[in-house]
Amino acid sequence: MHVGEEEDDEIVRQEKESCNPTEVRMSQIVMPCHCNHRQELSVGQLLKWMDSTACLSAERHAGSPCVTASMDDIDFEHTISVGQVVNIQAKVNRAFNTSMEVGIQVSCEDLFQDRHWRVCHAFATFTVCCFNAFVSKVTLRPIAPQTHKEKVEYSIAAERRRVRMVHDDIIKDLLSSGSIQPDSLSGYNAVQAEKTKVESVELVLPPHANHQVNTFGGQIMAWMVNVAMIAASRLCQAHPTLRTIDMFTFRGPSKVGDRLLLRAIVNNAFKSSLEVGVRAEAYQEEGPNRHINSAFMTFEVLDKSGKPCALPRIRPEPVEGERRFQEAIARKKIRLDSVAFVSSSQTSVYLSYNNVSALKMLAAKKSWRLSTEKDQVCLYTLEQKSMLSIRVEKVVDVPAATAFALLAELSNRTLWDTHYKECELIQRVDEDDFIYRVVTPSVLQGKVGSPTSSPQKEEILQDFILLTSVRKPCSPGDPYVIALRSVTLPTHPPFEKCNRGEVLCAGFTILETENKKSLIRYYNQASPEVLPYISNDVAGLSSSFYHTFCACSEYLIQHKLHPTAEADQQQTLETPSPTKTLQSTQL
Repeated sequence: MHVGEEEDDEIVRQEKESCNPTEVRMSQIVMPCHCNHRQELSVGQLLKWMDSTACLSAERHAGSPCVTASMDDIDFEHTISVGQVVNIQAKVNRAFNTSMEVGIQVSCEDLFQDRHWRVCHAFATFTVCCFNAFVSKVTLRPIAPQTHKEKVEYSIAAERRRVRMVHDDIIKDLLSSGSIQPDSLSGYNAVQAEKTKVESVELVLPPHANHQVNTFGGQIMAWMVNVAMIAASRLCQAHPTLRTIDMFTFRGPSKVGDRLLLRAIVNNAFKSSLEVGVRAEAYQEEGPNRHINSAFMTFEVLDKSGKPCALPRIRPEPVEGERRFQEAIARKKIRLDSVAFVSSSQTSVYLSYNNVSALKMLAAKKSWRLSTEKDQVCLYTLEQKSMLSIRVEKVVDVPAATAFALLAELSNRTLWDTHYKECELIQRVDEDDFIYRVVTPSVLQGKVGSPTSSPQKEEILQDFILLTSVRKPCSPGDPYVIALRSVTLPTHPPFEKCNRGEVLCAGFTILETENKKSLIRYYNQASPEVLPYISNDVAGLSSSFYHTFCACSEYLIQHKLHPTAEADQQQTLETPSPTKTLQSTQL
């Protein structure tokens, strides 16, 4: 079966799953009036449908009118042609006090070939409108996720919310810390950015209003995409294809009778993509302009074979143009996840989000296979393309909160894990994220005590700089999470006689079971530094993981009645340390 066929089957299977009470589905057949000059569905029209579907889902949960606060993480994978059917699914992933995140999935259906494929996904945030003068705000009731997938999205939604709240500050911190290397502001035959400027005014009429008589958010987004498309076309002198939208942020309302001033300009052009910044302002005949929305959109120009074409460079305007030029570089690096920096507690959010969400997504996989089992210690494996992941689990007679407090203090791991020679806390990023330096035997010399290691030679070591992100359960039934991944600290380079290793994704989940016991699961994506340690276990030729997990269980049981276990943990977590610049390794 081809990959495309597997994706088709997955979409059909998801559609047959039990219906979420907040789920709303919309199906639209694409007509010529919905399309651009290439007979493809215009992105603006698609955004209108997506916003409408998401709003209906939010209002179904809130029981009150809702407005769009933001829409982000919009990645367009395919275009849609005339005659095909657009299927949009929206449901509330999680409700916070006065806002909620709605997940949106868009797929396309070919009625004549009976095929389905994904088009894009997005996450929208909605807030409740309160028209009662005696009620200052409406508190939303919590979501009760039912399916396995819904529980994962519910948990990760909290991490995405943390990113949104400091999104603008992250870009500023990246630039002010010097973490982003300045790019050349000019080049041979570079196009002046002012030539790509677009200004357009739209009068908000009754057909542009929503059921609350405010300007329809989807309409504003469609107008913004239109001017961004013109700006991109002026640079590349071709018909660009929209690939991603960083974030639509609604900063204030607009109403019928407003004039909307839409401005767009190319911020930066890279080798095969360009970023356009768009700003929407509303004004009346009298009074100042009101900033109501901003967004950043990435375009490509495709050749006849569908591959991105090379683009001309851009020469930004002085001062403000140069600032937008450098900020576009920072956004691109974040999107690619090739580099991220921590110069403050705000900029650590991207790293911790990637850290926690990667572990939760790994734990949510359903293709785990039991490899070995001994005395209720089970070793599972998961093969994905060229990546091998392992999961070790056991039920331990220790309350989950106690196990979490003991395991979250990574420096205590030297007490039960023989692979951990040293473990030092070197930075407290925030109250939930910490950076440790871990020293282990190097796999280059073979395992300690193996025939390949020589007792006469000096032991070769390797070290890891690990970001440890700890999370308590979001709601009853959720596990405690301790996520680990490698990062790079310029202040802690590799030692002269120590190899620098890398952990892609690892950590613990701890779930409360009956009789106050804990189901403890350890995960690890096997990087080259880790694979030699687990290959014999997977093949059944060794039981090192069994012995290590048994030692972990004994450690937890011995310390579960220790009166200062959690206090010591809290004291360690509150130990201040200076803020240093942090760069993540590529996933």
